Amino acid sequence: MVIRFYFKLISHTVPFLNNAPSVCVTMNSQEQKTALVAISNPITSGRISTIMKEKNWICIKTSDGDEAVDFYVEKKPKIVFISLDLSTINGHVTALEIREIDPGARIVFVSSKTRISKVEDAAYSAGAVGILTTPLTKSKINQKWDNFFLSIPEAPGLVDLDTLYPEITGKEEEENIPPPPLPLPPLTQLPPPPASPQKKKRNRKWIRIILPLIILSSLILYLLWDLEYIKITKYMS
Repeated sequence: MVIRFYFKLISHTVPFLNNAPSVCVTMNSQEQKTALVAISNPITSGRISTIMKEKNWICIKTSDGDEAVDFYVEKKPKIVFISLDLSTINGHVTALEIREIDPGARIVFVSSKTRISKVEDAAYSAGAVGILTTPLTKSKINQKWDNFFLSIPEAPGLVDLDTLYPEITGKEEEENIPPPPLPLPPLTQLPPPPASPQKKKRNRKWIRIILPLIILSSLILYLLWDLEYIKITKYMS
């Protein structure tokens, strides 16, 4: 009985397993990576972000050089897309500062065809892994994508990093200088010193003493004249 039961169980189970749908589970072994897009042109920056999102990358966008360096230190992106015309500090100096912080930083310069010569010099100086020219397309990035992750060149411009932005340090020093004092007016325009209150008080005391004496003497003279003790005509003649 037991053997027959197992035979029936197997005979009913095997067809079910053969006809059951297969389930495929795909495991994503790669973590979502971060890219820093430090480009001043919003159209170019948005285009790169869209292409990178299609590759399942997270993008951090900025158009400020100092902010790009701070983002790199904080987020540790796997690749940096950068243009020359950034605010605060230019893209060349920004790329060198990133390479100074992380010698393994992968930097890709993005530029128009009219400025390609300057970008090539900056890319060589900062040891960039590639250059992209606008207008950007997905095929352009895909053609050079593998080259972006090859060996990283040296950055010879790091030797002259301190001399590349003297204007910025000069402006900071000028901002720290206090404004000059206001010029003093010439001596001829100075107002006379105010009278001391003691002199005013003394003058008032003398006026209070002399004025009643004058009035009193005038009254005495009038009374004497009225009583004919004195005759003013004698003194007038």
